[in-house]
Amino acid sequence: MSDDEAPLPPQDWPKTEVRDVIYCAGPPEYCDYGQTVDACRQWLAQEHPEMFARLWPELDLQKTMEGVTLTDAEGTEQKKPKETKAEKEKKKKASARVTIKRVERTKRKCVIAVTGMENFDVDLKKAAKLFATKFACGASVTKNPQGLDEIIVQGDVQDDIYDLILETWEQVPEEQIDLTEGKLKK
Repeated sequence: MSDDEAPLPPQDWPKTEVRDVIYCAGPPEYCDYGQTVDACRQWLAQEHPEMFARLWPELDLQKTMEGVTLTDAEGTEQKKPKETKAEKEKKKKASARVTIKRVERTKRKCVIAVTGMENFDVDLKKAAKLFATKFACGASVTKNPQGLDEIIVQGDVQDDIYDLILETWEQVPEEQIDLTEGKLKK
């Protein structure tokens, strides 16, 4: 630029409003990735509800649906009953099963896999230790291919384990114990 040219006038840019969340000091779009997600959401819902509705529509919908009631045929209002935590646990225990599976290995060797005992508040390590001492065999807690914990007991003690479970843990009902046979896949 030479001395005889005039400088350009400053350009007028449109003003933009940048809203930073006071908890995470960043834009609201990044609140999900921070450590103060709940505080950021509460602040945004109070201060800028339109942005809250745009960023978290499912939470905004839940908030608006909290006061909704059901009406029956006569027009009387009913509140939808919420399941308590105890009822949910009761349903879970009612559908839970303990499976004692005899799995063939090589020749005349077999192992017993016991799954589902954690649903009845049984400490699996203590149960494996009890099986090992009671039947003088190896017993360990492992994860099966589905990602669930199971107790592997070496030896053919399927019926004895069934009886021991009924004697030791009263919270495991007899009708929720299954005895099955299976083959070990290589």
